[in-house]
Amino acid sequence: MRYRYMRMLLFFDLPTDTFKQKRDYRLFRKALINDGFYMLQESVYCKMVINRSNADLTKARVKKICPIEGNVMWLCITEKQFASIELLCGSFDSKVISSEDRLIIL
Repeated sequence: MRYRYMRMLLFFDLPTDTFKQKRDYRLFRKALINDGFYMLQESVYCKMVINRSNADLTKARVKKICPIEGNVMWLCITEKQFASIELLCGSFDSKVISSEDRLIIL
């Protein structure tokens, strides 16, 4: 099997007006973190996967935990494309963004 590292980017915009919506937001965010995602920006999460089929399995798991209200979008890009991200202003911790610590190969 050929490994082609990819990054899954998850973008979401969830309402937080009522107590139930806030609870759904917290549970969704917590489930993403437990699945290996980390936050790039507020409401933008990222996860490294080994190939497209692994990305599709992760997408299926995320679909099951999506709240009813709001928008959740998914984008899968190659590691080479992800490496071309440029920070235009502000600062970031480069060891977190390029780390493979959360990648588990079974």
